[in-house]
Parts: sequence; structure tokens; C-alpha cells
Amino acid sequence: MIDHQLKRLNRTLPSLRICTEAVIAFALCCIATSLSAETSTALQNGWRLQSACKIQATGEAITSKSFATDGWIETSVPSTVLAAQVKAGVVPDPYYGDNLRHLDGVSYPVGHNFSNLPMPDDSPYKCGWWYRTEFAVPAATEHEARTWLHFGGINYRAEIWVNGHRVADETTVAGAYRTYDFDVTEWVKRGEKNVLAVETFAPTEKDLGINWVDWNPCPPDKDMGLWGGVDLVTTGAVTVRSPLAVTHFTDDSLTTAELTVYAELHNSTNEAVKGVVSGTAAGAKFEQAVELAPHEDRTVVFTPEKFATLKVHGPKIWWPYQMGEPHLEKLTVSFAAQGKQTDEQSVDFGIREITAEHTVDGYELFRVNHKRILVRGAGWSQDMLLRTEDHRLRDQLELVKAMNLNTIRLEGKLEVEEFFHLADQQGILVMLGWCCCDHWEHWKDWKPEDLTIATASLHSQMLRLRQHPSLLVWLNGSDNPPPANVESAYLQVEKETHWPNPILSSASGTPTTVTGASGVKMMGPYDYVAPSYWYVDKHNGGAYGFNTETSPGPAIPSLASRKKFLTDPEAWPPTADWELHNGGGGFATLKVFDGAMEAVYGKPQSAAEYERIAQTMEYDSERAMFEAYGKNKYTSTGVIQWMLNNAWPSMIWHLYDYYLDAGAGYFAAKKACEPVHIQYSYDDESVVVVNSTYATVEGLHASVDVHDLNWKELYSAQRDLTAGVDSSQRVFEIPDKLFKDAERTFFIDLKLTDANGKMVSRNFYWVPAVLTSFDWNETNYTHTPAYRHEDLTALAHLPAANVTATAETVSTAKGREVRVHLNNGSGNLAFQVHAAIRTASDDLVAPVFWSDNWIELTPGESTVQTALLPENAPADVKVIVDGWNVASATLTPTAAMAAK
Repeated sequence: MIDHQLKRLNRTLPSLRICTEAVIAFALCCIATSLSAETSTALQNGWRLQSACKIQATGEAITSKSFATDGWIETSVPSTVLAAQVKAGVVPDPYYGDNLRHLDGVSYPVGHNFSNLPMPDDSPYKCGWWYRTEFAVPAATEHEARTWLHFGGINYRAEIWVNGHRVADETTVAGAYRTYDFDVTEWVKRGEKNVLAVETFAPTEKDLGINWVDWNPCPPDKDMGLWGGVDLVTTGAVTVRSPLAVTHFTDDSLTTAELTVYAELHNSTNEAVKGVVSGTAAGAKFEQAVELAPHEDRTVVFTPEKFATLKVHGPKIWWPYQMGEPHLEKLTVSFAAQGKQTDEQSVDFGIREITAEHTVDGYELFRVNHKRILVRGAGWSQDMLLRTEDHRLRDQLELVKAMNLNTIRLEGKLEVEEFFHLADQQGILVMLGWCCCDHWEHWKDWKPEDLTIATASLHSQMLRLRQHPSLLVWLNGSDNPPPANVESAYLQVEKETHWPNPILSSASGTPTTVTGASGVKMMGPYDYVAPSYWYVDKHNGGAYGFNTETSPGPAIPSLASRKKFLTDPEAWPPTADWELHNGGGGFATLKVFDGAMEAVYGKPQSAAEYERIAQTMEYDSERAMFEAYGKNKYTSTGVIQWMLNNAWPSMIWHLYDYYLDAGAGYFAAKKACEPVHIQYSYDDESVVVVNSTYATVEGLHASVDVHDLNWKELYSAQRDLTAGVDSSQRVFEIPDKLFKDAERTFFIDLKLTDANGKMVSRNFYWVPAVLTSFDWNETNYTHTPAYRHEDLTALAHLPAANVTATAETVSTAKGREVRVHLNNGSGNLAFQVHAAIRTASDDLVAPVFWSDNWIELTPGESTVQTALLPENAPADVKVIVDGWNVASATLTPTAAMAAK
């Protein structure tokens, strides 16, 4: 290993590098998106993987046809090293129990950020790891003059060899978020077997790698390897890259869209080339003559001023799904020389325009196609081992839509192409940018090479992503804005690559000397706070401005999920295995959440009781967070729940868990963000109707009923109303005198129906007479502690409600659906009634798309809840129904006639 580390050190030091002029040339032209899909072959299968410490061979030898790979791990690409080992069964599942802590190379302290720590000397990942595959290159057609290898992502450094020739070394390949296109024409053999080998090296603590902060642990290989795809591409002498169509609407009518088209050309030959660039955008044709110097890179531009066809009248517009149809058009750009096409690139795009401005209060406000939008989203994480499955991506974006969220935020997890294609198709906006808390923001420690790698990484991602209509904004920093020289360098890249969307200096409110105030805030909380916090706080994370990341904290998975990653899922009190699946840093324990639970609801006596109370707490505060921002629009302009999902099974920060099981927080968000919504306000006891649609809704009827714990009516009111476009309006004020009795807990039942009496929105609250008092002076980055907690312990003593339940299975156009009929035949409220789909052996079924869950049934009330099952759900599922004061029942759904 020592010899290998000396070899790596010699490769890394620029003064000792051996680098040919040809390789330097590749470095200048390799930062690009993938080339023409029509001539691209994914080199996905047939790879072998092995540690360089276990083989004493050069890249030249490894890429010989006769080299033996006996004992190497079989894998596919993309895959990190550890992901390949897990799939091959070489190491145990690191997500189960405490397996992660027993893997070789895991000696960093629990809860610490491994990205900032050196790789241990005895780690198997301190060595390089070789990926090797064999591939065939078909005989060239008349116009296919060049052969390329495209790399979608390499973490962190690499040497690349083809047929005994070194294509690139570690000076050329450095940076987790760079993409590469290498011209390998002179080294591949058409019509024969070729060999490709890539030696990858993990990032050090001083590299701009892929990091995990306090969301979850970092894998011991630091996600080293070929995390992006590898493609074999054939083109002509001139390539076309990264076509982009930018929209500008001439006025608010949106009847005329002016398109500006960009594309990147590269002449790969030693001679000047004359040709014609032509294409179509949404059916509009354009072309111009171009002459490229030898090896020239050039951005070609088509403006509506010079090309009248690019003024599109009556365009079909791309909208976020809640505002309209996410209509996609096709953009195609090609290059032809001497009448023969050398390359062509086609992408989907949307005719849409996204802008940002500061409100009079200085808050960042986004507009889509000239219309204001309240951003309501959540933070995304890739799998900890960067594994990707298309069906899992599709399921997750469907969950986002089912929750009525409009935005996903990516912090340094820039995802695969399929993610962005799905976001485009589904009409979900995406915030993206760099990550915090490691070398990406340790600017004082940067060497000149770091700025080069950072700007090259940005250049790669701008060109890779810029055409996607789903992209809302790019963030040049996360917890902190870059210093002036770095921010200026980033802005220059964004200008040169014609990034078409708004840019923020960071996710925080720290102003910069280059771009001034960001208009956003990142002031927490991230741990549990009572529901009223979101309304009464005026200085931190409360409902004003744009909160780029915030959360009411923990999210405890169901028993069925816990069985999948814990050895003792019903242990009480929780064991160390449970705690390993908390967060890091200030979130390594759940003491804030657990302390609030004991004070507000009572101390749980079992894992089942803990889960039940936790779900109710999550529902109550999660709903309040989104509702407060909805009530205050556009004093509030956006909120991002931290987080949407988890990188591994976790006890914190998700709206659905790692296994796609939706907890109470999911249904709270779904409720709070519904298109037309009635809600209660903790700050002024008002009832508000929020219309998040872009149409007036007439003929609405609102009602409010307030009851005590014994279901005695204390207050009732009704009124008719019209909800204006994208509006928030107060419709009732519950008399303050009701809340004078400190011993009371109130139930507030809200209904909103349409002109035909159909339920538009139903909302139910349990509110203490005396709300939590906050100790504002003790606010820290995690939360504002309670000076005095509210008291809801009486909920544990609700009289039993007699709920009868039946279930049936129906085949629908969307798939198999379970319908659960619930009837509260008692005179008591049924509180937090929950239904779950399980297999016959009590295993998890997920994702299940419920119409609603964690609901209340008033005395005599009946309802039907629907659950769309996943395609792989077994035939013999069962339904478990329970609640705080409802006896658990297990139902076997009966078959029903197919729905029309």
C-alpha cells in the first residue's frame, strides 16, 4: 500500500506530472454534456472492479486484451466502489443495524462529517480502484470521423486508459461534478474488441468531493468511483453540444415568445471547417453559416432579432403542474459540412420564463411566466451510495406531486439526467447548487487548483442542465456565500454558459460585495418546535421571507420500515442501533423532540406508543409550517422543508422515509398545500382560506366548529365566499374568550365546500388554551427552545370511539386501489385514525398513495379513504386501522367490481 500511495502522490503533484500535449488538449475540450444521443452507446454492463493495492499492474497492462480479471468484482456503471461491493455481496448491507460501523475504513467518530477528515491509513479506499470493461466499436459510416468516450461523473480523480494508451491522468480528471468527453479516435480499433480501464481515487478532505453533512453518515469510500454513466459516442469532425432555447415573453399576455438559441460547436480536426448550423425550436426553423478554426470551440447564437421565425406566436407554454400543463417542445441543432451532417443534438425544452425580484421588504420572489409563485418544497437527497433506479425516481416525484409541493431543492446532489427529465415532464421546479460544510465552503484553504476545478465543475453542470425547463434557480453557495473572487468567477461561468434562470449567492441571508443581498434566509429551525412557532416568530424561521431550509425535526419511521433496518425495531427504550440512524452534529440525539413529547403529550411506555405520538407531533408542526407560509403570502415567498427524503434509513428529516413509506408529516404537507385550503391560525385565532390556483373560485361555503374534549360545542360559524386568484383571505375570527380556560384543549373542525356541497377542504386541529412560550434569547441554529411547553396530555385520556371499518379492492385505470370505509358510530371523536397497507406477514408495502391519512372522525361521521397500490404489491394485502382512541383492526379487502 505504501508503494501505491507514493505512486499516487507522484501523480498528484503537478511538478512531477508526466502529461503529453495531447492530454492537455483533451483537458481543454473535455468539459461538456453528452454528445448526440443518436450515435451513443451506454457502456453500462460487463465491468470488473478491483483494488489497485491487490494488483501490481499498469494501465497499459490492464488494457491489454489478454489481461485476466479473475477475482475481480462484477459490476455495472454507474456505480461507486462500495455500491458495487454491496451488490456483489462482498460486504454486508451497510444500512442494516450497525453494519456500517463495522466496514473496513469506518473509524471516524459517529455523527462527524467524514468529508472533512482524512481517509484512514488502513482504509481499503485509500488505494485507487480499477474499473475495466471491453467494448466493440462498429465500423465507421461515411460521416462518423471521430470516436469519443463520455464520462458523466468521476469521484474524484482518475487515470483513463484505452488499449494500452493513457487517455488522461489525474491532472485532467479531477472533480466530482465535472463531465468529460475524450476523443479516442486514434486509439480505438473499429470492428474489434477494445479495452477501457479507469483507475479512480477517492477525494481527500481537501478536495471538492461529494459530501454528506448532518443528514446521514458518509460511506467509507467517500463515494469514490464512476458515479456517472460512461458512453461511447461517434460523431463527425464537428460536434454539437448542449443546445439551449431561452424564452422571453414580450408582455403579460404571453401570446408572443421570443426564443434565443445557443449551441456549442467543437472542431476536432487540425483543419478549418466551413459549414452550416441549422435546427428547429418548437417547429421554428433557423440556420447560419459558420467557419471554425482548427480545434476551435465556439458558442453559436440565434436571436429573434436576426431570425424572425424565433418569434413564436401563440406558443404552447411550459408551466409548473399546479399552474398549467408542463408542455414540452423539441429543440434540434445540427452541423453539416459540404452537405454532409457531422453531428446533431436534440433536447426537450419548455417555452417558459423564470425571473426573480426582491419585494418591498427585500425578500426573494420568483415568477414563472410573469406570475408570482409561492415556493413550497423540500430538500432532496440521493442514495448514500449514489445508487439510482428509474422506477424509484418516478415514484418519488409522484409522491412530491401527491403532496401538492411545487419544488425540490438539491444541495450538492446534482442527480442523474433521468431526474431532470422527470421533473420537466411532471412540472416540478428544481432549486440546485453547491453543498455546504466541507471544502466547497472552506475557501480560505483553497489552492489555485481548487478554483480551477470549481469553475470547471460549474461549467460542466451549466452546460449539462441549462436546457431543462424545471430549473428554478442556481445557488453559488449554501450555508455561506463565496468570497468575492470565487463568486465573480462563478458568475463569469454562468454568463459564458448563458444560464437562463435566476442566481443566488447562497441559501443564507448573508450579503456579498458582488451581488448584495440574497433575499433569502437560512435561520432554522431544524429540530422540533410547537406549531405556533411558525406564526409567532418574526426574527428566525417563522413565516416571512424565503426560508431555504427549515424543519420541525425528527420523523420516526413505521414499525414495518424499522424492521427493514433495525435488529430490534420494537426495543424500548431505543438502542444504539436506533441512535445510529439519527443525524450528525447537533442532531445526533432526539432529546429536543423527546423532551417536547414528554412535556406536551406524556411519556411513552413502548416503541408503538412512541411512534404514535411522534406521528401526531410531526403532523401538527409540519402542517403549521406550510400553512403559516401560505397564510402570509407574499410577505412569505417560499419555504423548503428540510428534508424531503433520506439517503439511508433515518429517524430525522423526511416527509416519506427511505423505503418510500409516507408518515404523518407527508399527509400534513399534502393537507397544508392543497390547491384550495381552509386553515386555522395560531397567532390570531383566525380561519383563513388560501387559494393556490390561478383562477377565481366562486360559490365556496366555509364553516368552523369548536368543541371541547367531551365534544361539547363551544362555537360555530358559517359564511359564503369567493376565493380570489392566488390569494389568502381571513374568513372567521374565533372569539378570544374561548381560550381563557387554561385547563381546556379545543378541537377546531373546519370545512370548505363548493357550490354543489362537495368537500373542497377539510381540516381539524387540537389546540391548547395556552400555547407554548418560546425562550427567544436561547435560539440557536437548531431551534428555539420552549420556555414553557403547551399541555396536550388530556389527549391520552380521550374516551374510546367505536369505529367500524371494511375494505375492498378495486381495479382502476391507475391500478389496483384499496378503498377503506370508516364509520364512527359512537358519540366520541375518533382521533388520528390511521390506515396502513401491509403484506399478509406484516411487511411494508410502499409507496402507497392514500387520499388522506391520520384523520379525525366526528361522532356519527363516515368516510372512504382510497389507497393506490404499487405495481409490485402482493395480491393478499391487508389493511390495519388504528388511532389514539380507536381499537386496532385488521381488514382483509374483498374484491369489488372494476371501477368505471
